[in-house]
Amino acid sequence: MLPINEYQEQFLLYLESQNFDKEPKNLYQPIDYIVQLGGKRLRPILTLMTADIFDVDYKLALPAAMAVEVFHNFSLVHDDIMDDAPLRRGKVTVHEKWNINTGILSGDAMLILAYQYFENYQPKTFRKLAKLFSKTALEVCEGQQYDVDFETRIDVTISEYLKMIEYKTAVLVAAAMKMGAIIAQTSKENSKLIYDFGLNLGLAFQLQDDYLDALGDPNTFGKQVGGDIIENKKTYLYLKAIEFSKTDEKELLTQLFSVQLEDNEDKINAVKEIFNSTGASTATQKAIEDFTFKAFETLEKIDISKDKKAILKDFGENLMNRNV
Repeated sequence: MLPINEYQEQFLLYLESQNFDKEPKNLYQPIDYIVQLGGKRLRPILTLMTADIFDVDYKLALPAAMAVEVFHNFSLVHDDIMDDAPLRRGKVTVHEKWNINTGILSGDAMLILAYQYFENYQPKTFRKLAKLFSKTALEVCEGQQYDVDFETRIDVTISEYLKMIEYKTAVLVAAAMKMGAIIAQTSKENSKLIYDFGLNLGLAFQLQDDYLDALGDPNTFGKQVGGDIIENKKTYLYLKAIEFSKTDEKELLTQLFSVQLEDNEDKINAVKEIFNSTGASTATQKAIEDFTFKAFETLEKIDISKDKKAILKDFGENLMNRNV
């Protein structure tokens, strides 16, 4: 097993070796731009690490890891168009740098390119990877649609919200890990358990993201704190605040989430105050812990050494305690 940063370095070397300098340039330059834009590379690292966990050379998992990263970035390009987002990772978004049509078409090409990386594997492994990938890609689209639908609904429930983030975020984390298990040709039971581990970790990761978006340190978070509040997103924090709030707090929160303001600082501060006073922030932290510990319970059932379980547990704890 390697330290996390070494998996990251090896993946970046592989990414740098990929050639997106093709014609027509207006199709491929945006692809190169978005995949080079940085980010945590969490998902491809998990693919490499999982292959290593199950005693196979992690380098065999590099094409699958690249497929996961290309797909993830494809979803970001299209999400940014849907959200009319000007920035991604501190840089201009693809549709702003080029145009919306280019963003749509380059995104479509990325989805196809992602599938092509599975052609590096033998037919049996290819079929398993492609089947998992197709299921996951469709679920991500379903999650994105739920997210869009929730913007105009006032009756979103906690269970619906958790289903949305499971599909939009967690399933890709889970699939990234299961791909490593498929390449390693471990048992079906191990493959299922590592998927469940990744799914619960992905849910904790997204809830942490929601929490940091509202209550994180703007100096370390890496993007605008309060972005979800400005966009009136009905996150876990919001739904818990509605559940726990008194009548006057609920009315204020509902009113604040029904308007778009020019100056959002007062709105952000008022909403954060309600999140804290109602106990919604504490409840969200508890949910993050619960999903993380559920992942750890699953981890104990996987047929690997205690040392490897400790590495995965440490990885999960670091995610739970992150500030960015």
